[in-house]
Amino acid sequence: MRNKIKTLSWLIALSFVLGGCIAGKYKPAPNMADLEISFSDSLWTGKKIPAGQQCSMFGGNGATPALLVKNIPDGTNALIMEYSDRDYQPMNNGGHGKVGYNITSGIHQVTIPSIPGNTFDLPKDFFLVSAHQGTARGKAGAYMPPCSGGKGNLYVVKVKAVYEAPEVKESQLLGEGNLTLGTY
Repeated sequence: MRNKIKTLSWLIALSFVLGGCIAGKYKPAPNMADLEISFSDSLWTGKKIPAGQQCSMFGGNGATPALLVKNIPDGTNALIMEYSDRDYQPMNNGGHGKVGYNITSGIHQVTIPSIPGNTFDLPKDFFLVSAHQGTARGKAGAYMPPCSGGKGNLYVVKVKAVYEAPEVKESQLLGEGNLTLGTY
């Protein structure tokens, strides 16, 4: 039994190490672009999280805002959105989920559609990078809507333009930008 526990502990530790390696798999490009990110839905202003866009624990049925991303550098074939609560460390740095969106290389502007919270059933062109870390406050899924209970926490999204390489080549981080979603 002791050996099983040691083996399980070792496997859990290894998964954290490998997860960190996967998360940092993009080599930064020498001249990274500054992405221009804005909302493509007037409901979102960047000031307060819109009513109903919080987690179900607090009466909402939240989804990500649709985003307009400009200044996408050549070679980008995916955008990675990392959703965070800046005021609650366990949910910072993508703790609300990391979701990718495939794009055609050579496109310099794109609107990323909204996706629902607390589901792994993602629309076409989306892919899971890392599930949200807030399962104690709701159902598991790719994205967890703001869930601080109205304490005034600051929610943000970081968008990364990446080149997802085939296994034999190195993936690259080509650009990034941040957008304040609002407070809740």
